[in-house]
Amino acid sequence: MIIYNVTVNIHESVHDQWMKWMQEKHIGDVLATGKFSTARMVKVLVEEDMGGITYSIQYVTDSKETLERYYQEDAPRLRDEGHGLFGDKMLAFRTELEFISEH
Repeated sequence: MIIYNVTVNIHESVHDQWMKWMQEKHIGDVLATGKFSTARMVKVLVEEDMGGITYSIQYVTDSKETLERYYQEDAPRLRDEGHGLFGDKMLAFRTELEFISEH
């Protein structure tokens, strides 16, 4: 199992609009690609020196190959939408995690 983690810092001036878009559209659009089984959104409990509010959105997929297909087939379109709506008020970075065990 692979977790595709997207960490986003969103400026307070667009926070509510971004949150609505994430919960009502974007996460659903990512899941609709059929490449992820679940998604989880969590708030990062740290104050950033640069300001803003930080979240982690974690998408679960079955393999690195499926994630690579997402990058090739879907990611550019979905990322472009966010950039078009929020521009430099949204900073995102992505991390790939491999699930080892749960206790």
